[in-house]
Amino acid sequence: MAIRRFLFVIAMLPIVAHAATAPPSGRAQYDHCLARAAINGNDALREATLWQQSGGGPASDHCMAVALVSLHRYGEAAVKLDALARGGFTNDPSMRTELFDQAGNAWLLANNPDNAVGSFTAALALDPSDADILADRARANAMKKMWARADSDLSAALLVNPARADLLVLRGSARHAMGRKPEARADFEQALAIHPGLADALLERGMMKLESGDVAGARADWSQVVATASGTAAGDAARQRLADIQPAPKPVGTKPAPAPKPAKAH
Repeated sequence: MAIRRFLFVIAMLPIVAHAATAPPSGRAQYDHCLARAAINGNDALREATLWQQSGGGPASDHCMAVALVSLHRYGEAAVKLDALARGGFTNDPSMRTELFDQAGNAWLLANNPDNAVGSFTAALALDPSDADILADRARANAMKKMWARADSDLSAALLVNPARADLLVLRGSARHAMGRKPEARADFEQALAIHPGLADALLERGMMKLESGDVAGARADWSQVVATASGTAAGDAARQRLADIQPAPKPVGTKPAPAPKPAKAH
């Protein structure tokens, strides 16, 4: 999830560069560097380093950060993104928010939820009602098993956008972890009412059904995920859960296999 969010917020940054880098040649170099990062991280890192040495400024720093992410050097990228957000790249609050959000997602990819919470909190200080960033901070708190804080952020995000089925699934998961099972089940059901067949909601609802003793219901939910979301993380998880429960009962009326006849004595 974190990498998808990082790629999503990256899409906004060419706007930042165009505002921050006045000369057309600088804008072109920035766009070229970002395009290179999507293809070859090492080449982009070399290009950004040379550009930085020749006075590329914050735009070259940002391209370097994106290249570091593509090379899975997430912690180094996060440090650069946080520094850019705090000053130098842009004075536009909305763009600084995007940079903090990128930094937070890079920290998540670096498995550093404490720093991620710090970056997302800085972003929310600039835009307290951004549902995606509230959800990102909730994910970071979930990594820390701070379920109540995750629940609070997700509830705030759902006030902004109550039709977000994905946020309902996340909140349901946090509530399930806190033992608030009726509320968790209600979130999963609401998510499925908004988005029928949503794999993550079916996956979680199946676990709640299993816990309540409804093995057939759990099997039905997970079988649907396997059938419709094959090759995804949800599909893989559903397949594993199906393997962990008992085989499906035989249909009523199925005749048992005939016992083997004893061998004739000679």
